[in-house]
Amino acid sequence: MKNNKKQCFGVIIGTRAYFNSELARDVRAQLLKTLEAGGYDYVILPEDATPTGSSSIETREDGLKCAELFRRNRDRIDGIIVSLPNFGFEIGIINAISVADLNVPVMVQACDDENDKVDLDSRRDAFCGKISVCNNLYQYGIPFTDTTLHTYSIYSDLLAKDIDKFAAVCRVVNGLKHARIGQIGTRPLGFNTCRASEKLLQASGITVVPADLSEVIFAANAIADDDPELAAQMEKVCNYASVPESYREKLMLQAKFGLAVERWVEANQVDAVAIQCWDSLEQNYGCAACVTMSMLSDKNIPAACETDIAGAVSMLALTLASGEPAALADWNNNFAEDRNKCVCTHCGNFPRSFVGNDNLKLGPLGVLGRTLGKINTFGAVYAKVSAGDFTYFRISTDDTKGCIKAYLGEGKITDDPYGMDGCIVVTQVPELQKLMKYICKNGFEHHVALVRAEVADVLNEAIETYLGWNLYVHE
Repeated sequence: MKNNKKQCFGVIIGTRAYFNSELARDVRAQLLKTLEAGGYDYVILPEDATPTGSSSIETREDGLKCAELFRRNRDRIDGIIVSLPNFGFEIGIINAISVADLNVPVMVQACDDENDKVDLDSRRDAFCGKISVCNNLYQYGIPFTDTTLHTYSIYSDLLAKDIDKFAAVCRVVNGLKHARIGQIGTRPLGFNTCRASEKLLQASGITVVPADLSEVIFAANAIADDDPELAAQMEKVCNYASVPESYREKLMLQAKFGLAVERWVEANQVDAVAIQCWDSLEQNYGCAACVTMSMLSDKNIPAACETDIAGAVSMLALTLASGEPAALADWNNNFAEDRNKCVCTHCGNFPRSFVGNDNLKLGPLGVLGRTLGKINTFGAVYAKVSAGDFTYFRISTDDTKGCIKAYLGEGKITDDPYGMDGCIVVTQVPELQKLMKYICKNGFEHHVALVRAEVADVLNEAIETYLGWNLYVHE
């Protein structure tokens, strides 16, 4: 992913003048301390910028000062955090957000009262004030994220957890609405299931950047045998997965293709890529694309096979949410008669970090190797994924309904052995048969994106609150 800057939040401290300003000062100090401890940057008014002090805003004029500050830092701010030490005054807060017009996610946090501190000098009334602020956001059509509890202490561990989740939501929303998805090659003839609508994706800010496969093959063939970058690429491949001696002669060809793709990705500033891996590359160039896709995904540049553009977007969403490499797989095989288990596999494109171990080796494609010859299909990754938790996610562009739809859920990766070549992950998903019925009845593709993290709540919030896609959450 292109942008690795520290995440930054615009911070609003809401108040009302007749509440104790020391409460706001304390909340400001602790909130900023929590942000710094989490590795986040922030933009906030100076403490003396408004009459109430402590950076807190009350009036429309206060809100306009904050809005101007936020506008000046538009390129830095990924989201806005509103904290209510007391009831707050919605006029200043709503003006700050609406006039700044940053179009970024907003989180609203409010502080607990303590039962023995409800005199006029100590009370907060933030429980009530939060409802007023949220009502204004609703009226102005500004989507926002709520915290785990309606109110809690600014010293609660929940604050850091809510900020971390909100940061992940911001990464997904901001990352997808400006995403560039590379498309190398056309969709293979036998894969209608990999169709996708560029126009529906563009309506959500996702741009498809196409290149003909011949352009990349030409670039690969143009790389000189003594190019120092090629030597480095060959070493990377050998360090990434074991290369059988019988296929050593194909290593340079494989590395040239990988280097050409990486150069194209960098030159076009794409966040994820979908590659025509089947079967023109094998016939016209002489190797498979799998290890190239695997290594890209391992660097958090998701790479989907079979030119599955929607699959690449699904992978990118999971990577943005978790910060971890995602994989693309088929819902491929039943697991005997255990109806909640499924074997998810692909020819060999899983990133090493997703595999969860270093037992990766390269070999020929299983299916295509039988028809095109093993030597022409070298480059598939063979790996068995280690046990752990995972999140699965899939978007689909539904032209008939004119929308982007998606499904989402979590499950377990098991240690069950399975005797198949390629990349193998045995999954266990509660009520799997119900999920399969939903996938089939609603026209979803056979591909699904997977990540070794539990981020369903992050994607749920990002999609339901901000992206507006039709989402089914499987439970």
